[in-house]
Amino acid sequence: MAFFLIIHMAEDEKGKHFLELIDKQISLQQVMISKLISLINVHGWDSEDLRAELTSLAKEYSAITGEINGLEDALNDVVLDS
Repeated sequence: MAFFLIIHMAEDEKGKHFLELIDKQISLQQVMISKLISLINVHGWDSEDLRAELTSLAKEYSAITGEINGLEDALNDVVLDS
């Protein structure tokens, strides 16, 4: 369903959405790194809560990456069709 919506967005909306996803992806990277540092340095890998948070963040990051890749493909198709 998300891919169907991406195809029907105007080009400027796709570009804006792409940049929003990149910003979100960068924010997630920063949170994941801070959680990893905390897990390694403070908790010695023993925190189930931090491990669960990291798993959740990694899944969200992967979903955003997939959506970014879909947007890139859709934008490339528009450029090639022009």
